[in-house]
Amino acid sequence: MLFPRLLALLLLLVGTVSARAESLVLLTENLPPFNMAVSGGNFARDEGITGISAETLRLVCQRAAVECRQILRFPWQRVYDQALKDAGYGLFSVARTAEREALFKWVGPIAGEDWVLLARGDSSIRLGSLEQARQYRLGGYKGDAPSQRLVDDGLTVQLSLYDKENPERLAKGQIDLWVTSSIAGQYLARQQGYRDFRVALTFGRGDLYLALNRQTADATVDKLRAALEQLRGEGQLQAIAQKY
Repeated sequence: MLFPRLLALLLLLVGTVSARAESLVLLTENLPPFNMAVSGGNFARDEGITGISAETLRLVCQRAAVECRQILRFPWQRVYDQALKDAGYGLFSVARTAEREALFKWVGPIAGEDWVLLARGDSSIRLGSLEQARQYRLGGYKGDAPSQRLVDDGLTVQLSLYDKENPERLAKGQIDLWVTSSIAGQYLARQQGYRDFRVALTFGRGDLYLALNRQTADATVDKLRAALEQLRGEGQLQAIAQKY
């Protein structure tokens, strides 16, 4: 009788360790409509976080049977660094760039959008290339992939800690062009009552991913990827996006 009891205890302990190994903390920021605090603040947890990516990842974790907590914090650099350094952490929504490729294990894409320069509706600015944008005052968001792309290309970008400052800066003429992305930028502008911004130039596209710390088990990553593709095939990702 002793051996079966010991075996049962061992299996229980192994199962507990396995469950813990699949527990993840997924960090994010306010990037409407992909991830945002229901309260509008700079800190939220779990059901206090909404948006296309947040809802998608809840379904993905549920389908994959991986325990996931979501935490929204500010600033972006803080949560990025934590996901990069600490086992058991991930980060969304992240543009998968060449510079970041080897730093994380990737699940996605969970969403995507064009990278654009937005101008006021009454602006006379017409652009055919990024080179033509050098003569204008550009405003962006620190740590944001579209802004970083322009900085890397040698353009001067006035970087704000809060992207929500940029619609007002553009509307007041403090900047000539806003470096942003097509869905998130226009969503944020509409939230603040600005509905006449137009795309002056589309200069790239960024698919958005869940970036997991490199120490995340491959088996866990594979389960998340498989669950995401199942949900995509069922049309559930499109249904979530259409809500926003």
